[in-house]
Amino acid sequence: MQKITPFLWFDDQAEEAVNFYTALFKNSKIGRIFRYNEEAAEKTGRPVGSVLTIEFEIEGQKFVALNGGPLFKFNESVSFVINCETQEEVDYFWGKLTADGGEESACGWLSDKFGLSWQVTPTVLIDMLHDNDQEKSGRVMQAMLQMKKIDIKALKDACER
Repeated sequence: MQKITPFLWFDDQAEEAVNFYTALFKNSKIGRIFRYNEEAAEKTGRPVGSVLTIEFEIEGQKFVALNGGPLFKFNESVSFVINCETQEEVDYFWGKLTADGGEESACGWLSDKFGLSWQVTPTVLIDMLHDNDQEKSGRVMQAMLQMKKIDIKALKDACER
């Protein structure tokens, strides 16, 4: 068992979200599902037998999704980074995560249809931002600040100017 597991609070879409995320990432799986029993359902107003928690794994990272009601909502103060090797991978995740109500933000950030924040980040961006040549890394930063979805070619062009 991993030492720290992200626990994601949904209103009542935990199962839908888990199905979405595990379909999106190739190396993923759904684990155990715990359902509301009579006592828990009575206290929360949830239907008996509906999903309380559902365990899932993406790329070796374990998560738990909870149907906890409308009390708490996701915000941008917590996000998950998807490290991408190619523009095709950036485009894939960006397209899937912004579909059906997801929202684009700036600098590779977005929120999916459930309100969860993601950073779709090409690994080459991180390397270029850490370049020892501060002029190059500065140009890359300026280029990135103009983007919503990250464009690797534009970053490389900025780096090499």
